[in-house]
Amino acid sequence: QVSYTAITIHTENLAKIIFILKAASDAKYENVDLYAPPAFVRGMTKLNREAFKKSVSVPALRVKKEIINKLMKSLKSVALQRPGVKRVVEDPNDENHKLVLLDPYKISTGVSFGEPEKNVLKEHNVSAEIHKYNLEMTYENFKCEEILRAVLPEGQDVTSGFSRVGHIAHMNLREHQLPYKHLIGDVIIDKNPGVTSVVNKTNTIDSTYRNFQMEVLAGLEDMVAKVRENNVTYEFDFSKVYWNPRLSTEHERIVQLLKSGDLVFDVFAGVGPFAIPAAKKKCIVFANDLNPESHKWLQHNCKLNKVDQRVNLFNLDGRDFITNIVKGQLTKLLNTGTEQNCGIHIIMNLPALAVQFLDAFKNLLEEPDTSQAVLPHIHCYSFSKQDDPAEDVMKQAEDVLNCELRRHCSVHLVRNVAPNKEMVCITFQIPGEVIFQKQKASKGKLYLSF
Repeated sequence: QVSYTAITIHTENLAKIIFILKAASDAKYENVDLYAPPAFVRGMTKLNREAFKKSVSVPALRVKKEIINKLMKSLKSVALQRPGVKRVVEDPNDENHKLVLLDPYKISTGVSFGEPEKNVLKEHNVSAEIHKYNLEMTYENFKCEEILRAVLPEGQDVTSGFSRVGHIAHMNLREHQLPYKHLIGDVIIDKNPGVTSVVNKTNTIDSTYRNFQMEVLAGLEDMVAKVRENNVTYEFDFSKVYWNPRLSTEHERIVQLLKSGDLVFDVFAGVGPFAIPAAKKKCIVFANDLNPESHKWLQHNCKLNKVDQRVNLFNLDGRDFITNIVKGQLTKLLNTGTEQNCGIHIIMNLPALAVQFLDAFKNLLEEPDTSQAVLPHIHCYSFSKQDDPAEDVMKQAEDVLNCELRRHCSVHLVRNVAPNKEMVCITFQIPGEVIFQKQKASKGKLYLSF
């Protein structure tokens, strides 16, 4: 059942209403491409900023100079907002007035104003009559995405997104964007204050050293970046080490699990995003990375953040670090014969390979005499392309360790790294039957969690 509502319109008002609706409709239609750069820039591969000049007609309100400041706050929501464009300009026809430029997508006629704006205009005796102002737009007045959409082939994806690493903008351009790569780099620098270098990744991450080949698209060749994450400062050569600003939340999540005095082993430490915050929290840290450049900058960052006395640094293969350094420290801890009050955390952030290193913990230690041994908690990262990433990563770890973990672990989805590809962290306390060489058949044996 359908009901209809009828409205009565007097004949003398009908023509006026039709005129207003048509004007609004025409204005909206005319303004669809108002902020699009000139059509002839399509296909440009070398940036010519002068080619982006364009003249557009925008609505304006004539206001007396002495009341401009009183009105602007109330008109802010309908005023023109474009990069580098002044919203208040001189009235070329009247030196006692100024023109307030309005957003053509919101205001086309005097009746377009909302009640709040109408009341303010009435209060200050300002006419709602709309005037036309010829605005000369230049390259500076267009947004990054508008420029790239105008230049790149029509109908293809436009990218203006990037990862910010200090002064460096890191992009992952697609094949169809490569002919325009240098222009894209120039535009990114122009439209993002503080960015002085733009790079594009030219291959996948190297599994050994976790860095990748990159090409400088625009700006400086200087790749030594300075970043601040979770109140910690890091410096490093971005072209030679691994750094991902999208992992800031994950770094913080793990560090929040730590307590002062805990023992932390960072198997693939990079430049220190886990190790240094852990040391600042007064944990005892053993940090390792195979990449000599990562090791160098890790050492530098420890000194920079004044935690070098609490971080023990190593430049070893991850497996060697586990079977030598981790084993040695845990053996020493177990042989003290005293009650263990500290937690033990082993961080393995190498998603492409870390799970494969878990077998290094098999039979790593001799079983201690104490029944109060604290077993390490492992935080191991992996990638998954399965429909159930948590189940997949759990099974990966169980297959390597040859034991059941599902009742004794937690799985955290870190981030989506690509379509159908998730980065996942599995956290579990390593079972005694895995890490100890001999398991005594004492039913009273208890390995404590923390």
